[in-house]
Amino acid sequence: MPILEYACKACGRRFEFLKLPTTTTVAACPDCQSGDLERLVSGFAVNSPELSKARVKDARRQLKASRDYKDKKVAEAEYIQEHIREHTPED
Repeated sequence: MPILEYACKACGRRFEFLKLPTTTTVAACPDCQSGDLERLVSGFAVNSPELSKARVKDARRQLKASRDYKDKKVAEAEYIQEHIREHTPED
């Protein structure tokens, strides 16, 4: 069961796709659903503390750049401001 690696040409996201023998689905970008993909050369499954740290750092960078993360932070800030307004005594 190969795990194929792709890069989306539309948004640049890199992701893996598990191709099972019974799978009939075609790989698509999980972010933008584009089918315009570039198949990457996959390496062997190797793990080390340095690779793990690099993967975590990359995943955090991608999360912080995502629209959902930014929207969540804006919503949290708005909630806090509203809470402060509701619970601040007026003079």
